[in-house]
Amino acid sequence: MARSIVTEDRAWKEASYIMLHVGLDLSRKRVDVCAISDQGELVDELAAPFDEEGLRRLTDRVAAKHADRVRAVVESMNGARFVHDTLEAQGWDVLVADAQRVKGLAPLACKTDKIDARVLAELSFRDLVPAIWLPDPQVRRERELARFRLHLVRHRSSLKNRIHSTLITFGKPCPVSDLFGVAGRKLLERLDVPDPWRDNLEASVVLIDQLDRQIDAIASELKHVGADHPYVPLLMTAPGVGWLVGFSIACEIGDIRRFSSPTKLCGYTGLCPRVIQSGETDRRGPISKHGPKYLRWALFEAALNACDHPLYKERYERTKKRLGRQRGPKVAQIELSRKLTEAIWHMLTRNQPFAPAGAPFRLAA
Repeated sequence: MARSIVTEDRAWKEASYIMLHVGLDLSRKRVDVCAISDQGELVDELAAPFDEEGLRRLTDRVAAKHADRVRAVVESMNGARFVHDTLEAQGWDVLVADAQRVKGLAPLACKTDKIDARVLAELSFRDLVPAIWLPDPQVRRERELARFRLHLVRHRSSLKNRIHSTLITFGKPCPVSDLFGVAGRKLLERLDVPDPWRDNLEASVVLIDQLDRQIDAIASELKHVGADHPYVPLLMTAPGVGWLVGFSIACEIGDIRRFSSPTKLCGYTGLCPRVIQSGETDRRGPISKHGPKYLRWALFEAALNACDHPLYKERYERTKKRLGRQRGPKVAQIELSRKLTEAIWHMLTRNQPFAPAGAPFRLAA
C-alpha cells in the first residue's frame, strides 16, 4: 500500500541538508516522492495526494527537516505545470524534465512509480536534468486561446466532411461551390435523404453554426489579447502569414532568444527529418514531429498560402515535380515550412520585417 504523508509519521534522517534533490512521479491521484541529500544518500520515499493541499503538506514536511534548499524534478506531462507552479510558490526550485530525453538518459529494465521518482532525483543530484522551457502565465493563456480555437475549427471541419460524405452516400452531388453558404444551406434544407441521416445532417448544421459563433468570439478575443504582441506585425510581413496564423506562431515560439540559430528553431518545430546513423549507415526518416503540434500546423498553413510567392514558387514546383504526384506536394510543403521557419528566426532576432527595404531576400530567408 502506498505510504502517505498524512497517515505516516516515519522520521527522516536527523540531519541538516544544504540541498535536497526531490524526484516527483505523477499519477492520477498521487505523487510519488523520492528525496536525496546533497551527498547522494537516500533521505526518504513517500507519496502525497495530487492536489494543492497535499503538495503544501509535502513542502511543510520537508521544511520541518531543516533543508536549506530544495530542487524538485517532475517529468513533462499533464499536471506537471500545476505541480511546478504550486511548489515554486512554496519556495522550491522546480524543473520540468523532457520525458523522452529522461528515458534516453536512464533506460530502465524495471519501471515503477518509485523507481521513476528515484531516477529524477538522481538526475537532479548529478546535474543532468534535461529541463524544458516553461512559458509565463500570459503566454500560456495566449496559447490556450489559440489552441482551443484550432480545436473548434477541427471539430467544424469534421462535421462538414460528414455532411459531404452523406451527400456522396446517397448519390447527391454538390452543385454549389460552398455547401455552407446561402445557396448551399437552401440545398441542404430540401435535400431528400432518409432518417437517421436527415436528423444527423440537421444536427450537424446546428452544431456548425454554434461552432462558427464560438470561433468568431475567440478570434475577437485573440485580437484583443495579442494587439500589442511585438512579433505579430513582423510575422505578418512573411508570405502566407495572416493575423491568426502569425499570432499562433508567436505564442508557440515564446521568446525567440532561447533559440541560438535557425536550425535550433527548425528542430523545435519537429519539421526536420529523423536521422538514423550507425557506422556507414545514414538513413533519413519522416519528420520527427517533436515540439508543439500547433506550431507545425501554423507553419504548414503559412506554407500552403506561400507556395505561390515569387521567392518560393520555383523551388516548390521543382520539388513537387521531382518527387511525383503522390509524395511531391506534401514534401514540398514541409520543405517550404522549414524555409519559412528559418526566415522567421532571422526576422524576429533582427527585429526586421520579411525582405526589409534595401536588403536582398536572402537576409530574411
